[in-house]
Amino acid sequence: MNNYKLQETSVWKFIDRGKWATHNPYYRGNWSPHIPRNLILKYTKENDVVADLFLGGGTTLIETKILNRNGIGVDINIESIKLSKSLLNFYVENNSKQILKNEDSRNTSIESNTVDLICMHPPYANVIKYSNEIKGDLSLLPPKLFLKEWDKVAKESKRILKKGKVCSFMIGDIRMNGCVYPLGFKSLEVFLNNGFSLKEIIIKEQYNCKLTSYWKNKSKQYGFYLLAHEYIFILFN
Repeated sequence: MNNYKLQETSVWKFIDRGKWATHNPYYRGNWSPHIPRNLILKYTKENDVVADLFLGGGTTLIETKILNRNGIGVDINIESIKLSKSLLNFYVENNSKQILKNEDSRNTSIESNTVDLICMHPPYANVIKYSNEIKGDLSLLPPKLFLKEWDKVAKESKRILKKGKVCSFMIGDIRMNGCVYPLGFKSLEVFLNNGFSLKEIIIKEQYNCKLTSYWKNKSKQYGFYLLAHEYIFILFN
């Protein structure tokens, strides 16, 4: 990976989602390790602190460990913490530290103004539900309630991030009642309303989605286009 080539345009596509280290493609909805790798290499230096407030399958912290960054991974679901801990059990020749916190992304124990990069992939409202009844799980909320709680995530992100540093997150739009609900830009608006400045909008093309065949049949039946992109928003604090 020493000759790894960073993305150079505002459209990203990864036909090979990335299989190095312990990356696990089977955690539903997790993002390709190419995404945090690009963001970490571009916006941080070695020994910086990178936080992921929606740890999920541990992808971001696997990359912080490989790239000699100190990672903080937060997830409200203890099963996510257990899985990520197991996936982080590999050797690297650096002194980076990876800290896992079974906490709520809206209210963490991370100290204020200590993070150099926030790099996160939140749930797309309730499209994929990651638990049945965990109180505070944002993946259980319909879009409008999700955005209300997302505002608290934005405030927490602003609190922990150093001034002038970068917050990034990937999110996509969803369909409701046959129409597109622009969850991506509504999520961006929440962060802008909390004082963040927009630096970049990246369009990330989707490949090998688990439900593609299902949605292909639905698109033919009801005459709509398949959503084949997500947004990566890059913002300054």
